[in-house]
Amino acid sequence: MRTLIRNLRYGLHGLRKSPGLTAAVIATLMLGIGATTAIYTVVYAVLLAPLPYPQPDQLVMVWSKVNGGDNGMSAGDFLDWKAQNRSFQQLCAFTGGSLNLATQDQPEQLDSMRATPGWFSMQGIPFLMGRDFLAEEGVPGKDHAVILTYRLWNRLGASRGILNQPMRINGEPYTVVGVLSPGVGDRFNFELAAPLAFRPEQINHDYHWLLTMGRLKNGVTLQQAQADMDSVSSHIAAAYPVSNKGWGASVEPLKNDFLPRERIRNLWLLLGAVGFVLLITCLNIANLLLAKGSARQREIAIRSSVGANRGQIFGQFLTESLVLALLGGGLGVGLGVVLLRAILAIVPDGILPSEANFQLDSHVLVAALAATTLAGLLFGCAPAWYASRVDPGESLKDGGRSGTGNASHKLRRGLIVGEFGLALSLLAGAGLAMHSFWNLTRVDLGLRTDHVLTFRLEQRPGRFANPEQMNVYNQQMLSALRSVPGASAVATATGMPLRFHSDGLTLKVVGVTYAEISQQPGAGFQSISPDYFKAFGIQMLKGRVFNDQDTATSVRVAIVNEEFANRYLKGVDPLVQRLSIVQIIPGSPQLGPEVEWRIVGVCHTVRYGDFRDDSPEVDVPFAQSLSPDVTIGVRTAQDPAAMTRTIAAAVHSVDPQIALGHIRTMDQVKDELLGEDRYTMVLFASFAAVALLLAAVGIYGLMAYAVSQRTQEIGLRLALGSGRQRVIWLILKEASLLATIGLGIGLVGSVLVGRTMQTTLYGVGAMDFSVIVSVAVILFFTALLASYLPARRAASIDPMQALRTD
Repeated sequence: MRTLIRNLRYGLHGLRKSPGLTAAVIATLMLGIGATTAIYTVVYAVLLAPLPYPQPDQLVMVWSKVNGGDNGMSAGDFLDWKAQNRSFQQLCAFTGGSLNLATQDQPEQLDSMRATPGWFSMQGIPFLMGRDFLAEEGVPGKDHAVILTYRLWNRLGASRGILNQPMRINGEPYTVVGVLSPGVGDRFNFELAAPLAFRPEQINHDYHWLLTMGRLKNGVTLQQAQADMDSVSSHIAAAYPVSNKGWGASVEPLKNDFLPRERIRNLWLLLGAVGFVLLITCLNIANLLLAKGSARQREIAIRSSVGANRGQIFGQFLTESLVLALLGGGLGVGLGVVLLRAILAIVPDGILPSEANFQLDSHVLVAALAATTLAGLLFGCAPAWYASRVDPGESLKDGGRSGTGNASHKLRRGLIVGEFGLALSLLAGAGLAMHSFWNLTRVDLGLRTDHVLTFRLEQRPGRFANPEQMNVYNQQMLSALRSVPGASAVATATGMPLRFHSDGLTLKVVGVTYAEISQQPGAGFQSISPDYFKAFGIQMLKGRVFNDQDTATSVRVAIVNEEFANRYLKGVDPLVQRLSIVQIIPGSPQLGPEVEWRIVGVCHTVRYGDFRDDSPEVDVPFAQSLSPDVTIGVRTAQDPAAMTRTIAAAVHSVDPQIALGHIRTMDQVKDELLGEDRYTMVLFASFAAVALLLAAVGIYGLMAYAVSQRTQEIGLRLALGSGRQRVIWLILKEASLLATIGLGIGLVGSVLVGRTMQTTLYGVGAMDFSVIVSVAVILFFTALLASYLPARRAASIDPMQALRTD
């Protein structure tokens, strides 16, 4: 302990003697530790931390499974699962949606959830006040209860007297029975919840519209629950072969079950990228400390000559490195908090799980301390090892220059080569991410996003007494919006272009035989008004668009997209084909009998989701497949966002109680859908820029040190007639050689990085020649530019003064 205290005192004294070097090391390490802490906090919160619920390993999602893919389930399946399973303490169904909340100004559409009673208590979600839904509130007619999230309660005035008070929702009174505690509930994608009560017409095995979460019984494993649900699914398929043959169930842990594999891989890649930054940081600091150690050869020699052994010298230098590491690491954690906020600010909504709590808790702080200590050991061992090998006799005799100094310079060159190899790998990853994002921004989306405003209109259940009222209401709404000055086209769609279809259905091509329902082709399905293609700028390739003559009493017609025609109608004329599709009952989660639709047109394929893949789509006239809930698109002559108030006024002239939800221009919709790829690209590019800066600083430091060590040699060359340009070339040649070797090593790393990122990229190969060459050229010229300043300084040396220097 006495030795450690002495080493600490001596080390701190030495650091105060070299304030410039100390500040450079601390600043460099602060950057590396700060970035690492921020990204590790995100990765830990999303992928490693347990769910913030009691006994989280018991919480699972139970999916309907068909053709190897997860699907929602029907109300009939859910009730049978709940009655027949032997593995779950509780099963709860839930579904998303919107509710219209009456306010003093105008109705407000809020994202909502409907869940069977017990959903909150099953997970252990705490309440600020009130309770979960009671079993009797899961019965139609008694389901007018509502639970608020803490953030909505705050927005409504944070009155504790709100409990058991009525709120007008969807034009009807609902009683507030609970308010969630602040925390995980505020990160849910809904603001209020109502009971899910199944009406008789909703209980069927055909319409898959629900999600199911369960809590396993004590001692039941995931495998046992899966076997149990396999048995239950087989019994249901035997009882309902028409709807359930080929369908099964999948029991999956709730933890990250909604997180796509590509997103998980991206998070690990970002952690790997910041790990590269930290490693480059360590190599840079090791170089700086090696330079400092070379300048301290005389001091080391004197200490050795008076009795200090190699172990004591090694320990002294390692202690100094750890002191620097702790100082830089402490500041790095502070920087990490700032960087974490910046990262979360650019992450699109809904990308990361609601359960993730992005805080620097004790686990993250321990990880930061471990990273700091490891970094100190990494960049401290090389200088300490070098210092312990100094020969005191040679150092005192040669005035501080010895063969060990040459060894130090070789080691520093090796570190720079490694640094450039890592930097190229990271730059290549950033380049691939940027190239992928560039490709996505230029994907043919199949429509025009300019000058279009969209919004959702969602009605309360039972709003329309019959389908004819629904159709009249839609016509009145479209007529009012067409009268708005500057509106050139108005259209209704049950889906949302670029985001989602209203339904995903299996279908039959008439004349083709299918063994069972699970083998039938599937497609996105939506109903649209005649001006849909005009409003959204979608090109027709064959046939005709819908018109006002396509009514509920006329021949049923459909338009398919190009992807549908290529996938399911290859080699035949689409315009003479018919499709058999189950009928959607307006405003009800149930399906009617199969009806035939005659294909009258083929349109350009519109991309949905992340824009990477085409999906088959069937569009039918709105009048022939009605829905109370719609998206309305308005094409405008001017800025669509500036017309929001005018358009809202036109909507309320038809229905004063309806709320406009999810108001977006199509340009905003596109921008939001590119958000995940954008933030991934920005983070990769940021880390690559840091790596580039560190590599430039590293080679600058090496060349500057080399010039200082070769002052006499350079002076002699100049005295013997060597030109200044020749001296500059001499320095740049060494820098270019080191950079070239590093780039060669980094090329292998770039290929490995490209292969690892392959599944997350779009239109980019693992070995993208243009990206590799571009980043290699950038890195190479950065090395030359960073080396030019030391080279100019070398060329300006006074030969006579250099020769007199000891």
